[in-house]
Amino acid sequence: MHKQHDYQLNLQWTGNTGQGTSAYTAYQRSYTVFTDGKAPILGSSDPAFRGDPSRHNPEDLLLAAVSSCHLLWYLHLCADAGVIVLAYSDQATGTMTETPNGSGQFTAITLHPEVVVADAAMVATAQALHEKANAMCFIANSLNFKVHHVSTCRVGTGNK
Repeated sequence: MHKQHDYQLNLQWTGNTGQGTSAYTAYQRSYTVFTDGKAPILGSSDPAFRGDPSRHNPEDLLLAAVSSCHLLWYLHLCADAGVIVLAYSDQATGTMTETPNGSGQFTAITLHPEVVVADAAMVATAQALHEKANAMCFIANSLNFKVHHVSTCRVGTGNK
């Protein structure tokens, strides 16, 4: 049986400088995302598109969604497999291609997870579970391109 999960948020444009959208340069690209019970997210467009560089842009948020979804599935799978993860970080990268008409799309995302596990016997399983986490990730499954990962794993005794 399939389960359905619904999500809701409120997005409010905060960039009206008094002239609305009377001209392309007359307004700011700022907005705020509100989700009940959570801190607001201050957003804007990428600076390349006249956005505020101090705010998150949709491209940042897409990359963060893919990276964090992978992390959460990976930790789940490791726990189920008896792999004790002590630390995890990711330097995710993404490529968006802009077309001549100004539209575009992401064409690639590569995750670079660095994992620390408790025992050398866990390294092979820890490395293999990235592929399964990638296949299980809700966000990666929603994209029209494959998410790649280049992972490293080492044995350690705690957080990096």
